[in-house]
Amino acid sequence: MTSLAGGKLDQYEHAMKLLPRLNRARIAFAHDVAMAFASFPLALWLRTGDQFGYYTQSYLLEGTLAFGLIAATVFRISKMYRGIWAYASIHDLVAITRAVSITILVFLPLLFLLTRLDLFPRSVPVIQWGVLIVMLGGPRFLYRLFKDRRLDRIALSSSVAPVPVILVGAGDGAELFLRDLKRSRNAAYRVLAIFDQKGTRVGREIHGVSVAGDLGDLKDRLAARSFDPKPQRLVITSDKIDGVMVGDLMDIASANGLTVARLPSLSALQAEGKSAEIKVRPIAVEDLLGRPQVPLDRPAVDAMIRAKRVLVTGAGGTIGAELTRQIAALEPAHLTLVDSSEFHLYEIDQELSSTRAGVSRKPILGDVRDAGRMESVFAEERPEVVFHAAALKHVPMVEANPLEGLLTNALGSRVVANACAKAGVRCMVQISTDKAVNPTNVMGATKRVAEAYIQAMDAKAGDAQAGDAQSGDTRFVAVRFGNVLGSTGSVVPLFEKQLRRGGPLTVTHPDMTRYFMTVREAVELVLQAATTALNDAAKTRGKIFVLDMGEPVRILDLATRMIRMAGLEPEKDIAIEFTGLRPGEKLYEELLHDSEEVLDGTVTGMTPAAPRVSSLTDLDRALLRLNALCAEGDLPAALQLLCDLVPEYEADKPIADLLPGAVAVRHAAQ
Repeated sequence: MTSLAGGKLDQYEHAMKLLPRLNRARIAFAHDVAMAFASFPLALWLRTGDQFGYYTQSYLLEGTLAFGLIAATVFRISKMYRGIWAYASIHDLVAITRAVSITILVFLPLLFLLTRLDLFPRSVPVIQWGVLIVMLGGPRFLYRLFKDRRLDRIALSSSVAPVPVILVGAGDGAELFLRDLKRSRNAAYRVLAIFDQKGTRVGREIHGVSVAGDLGDLKDRLAARSFDPKPQRLVITSDKIDGVMVGDLMDIASANGLTVARLPSLSALQAEGKSAEIKVRPIAVEDLLGRPQVPLDRPAVDAMIRAKRVLVTGAGGTIGAELTRQIAALEPAHLTLVDSSEFHLYEIDQELSSTRAGVSRKPILGDVRDAGRMESVFAEERPEVVFHAAALKHVPMVEANPLEGLLTNALGSRVVANACAKAGVRCMVQISTDKAVNPTNVMGATKRVAEAYIQAMDAKAGDAQAGDAQSGDTRFVAVRFGNVLGSTGSVVPLFEKQLRRGGPLTVTHPDMTRYFMTVREAVELVLQAATTALNDAAKTRGKIFVLDMGEPVRILDLATRMIRMAGLEPEKDIAIEFTGLRPGEKLYEELLHDSEEVLDGTVTGMTPAAPRVSSLTDLDRALLRLNALCAEGDLPAALQLLCDLVPEYEADKPIADLLPGAVAVRHAAQ
């Protein structure tokens, strides 16, 4: 029985599929044809009035049929039914006017052939032209008016009142948001006023909502409680408002019991398409950077990567994984992923297999400290561009395991650089950190050693008289930047985890500051630096590239604003505790050393700086000695050599205790 019933159901569904689909476009077409048939007698009646009966005998039947059939044909081949009645606009009116005009122009000669137009009122076609445009366009615009205004009636009868909000920014974003609210049947927000960050549009209106003032006026009016009802949220509608202003708005909102949100960028809305609903989103940590994010010179980067063989070390890490994503999107000839972590390498390889399946790639487990392994990988993969992102970066962890930091960060970078030179790689980019400037920890000092070796290799390669086969024609580029928001072990994920536990948020010192950037910016800087190094070798040889990162962010301010972003009050809902500086930490970071001269450069978002010159021969000899000391496990001697290589390195007490007496005395004297 079940089988029989199922067979009949399948037959029924098949029969239904054969029927013409009664969709809205067909309904609109049927409506328009009906209006066309009705328009001729209506226009004739409007022109002749009491004499209408006389003309019906000569023209009514032929004229109505002829006009209706012509209109049906013209309407069918026109583009009148691609639009949606709910979004009827001037474009639709133009299409209707064009179709009606063509119909009239075709109809008149045909009517002349049928009736010779004896005693036919010459003004009837003109009247019919206007009448039919109204009959076709009127229902469309009435329907849109009904859809747009329906919100007001529903809002009055709805049991859930919309959230009263204030918009910040009187530009395209505000207009799109207000237009979307008017179209919505159940809008979640009610806009009380708009405030312009520039103050140039005060006194004007956008979709009936007034631009009430600038940000100073906003603060005063909120303090005076002049809004009725009381607003519950500030919505930032402009993506040009920088992080400093976002922070100020969060402070204003917090003082008045409001939350802060923002709209997606206009480019994101355009990518989603017209049908996407415009939704506000919480303020993200990257909104608090205090500066606009740096754009990438995409054509130049595309030319460097497309159809080239590229290798990334540390491909499973925060920076390395984002590098592989952006590089894969540029369609390299082949992408080699190198990482010592099986899990992280597996994760990024699986991600690329689903998002960039067409890109040729090879995941390779390998440690950058293993010179033999790296040389064999480079010989087999033959990379043209190498991005060296493999490193140990967590300061307290490296302080507790200094030999590992020396082996990976300093000696591993030497291994990769030498492998690049031996394999004839066009360009190697060494990713560094602001902690390499006047370092107070092993991690920063080891990254400074890596910078020095890379710069010495690049300077040696640029010396036309040297003829040194060790560096060949390879470009070696060092790129330095600050903390990456959301990276493994960074402060933002720590704060988020502490927030989920209910606090407290732990800050080492109330005056601690750090430079921050997004992972996208970090990777784009790396790509931009490589492009610049290849395209302008004469001016950038041996230089270091530093991101223009704006002003440093106070960690206490970051913690406070993250608590407020979660809708909570600092110290009331979530406590903030000060834990003191950890071994190797300092209150503030620097992007440039005093001896690194800033050079004039045309690279957007980056500052090229002259290196602190070191002899490649001396560095190589010292690093060979360092490698032997690490292999022997001689930590005091290895740290003494590190201090000699980086004279500005100031070791904290836990490290100084391991040093020979003379070195400990030297650091105590400093």
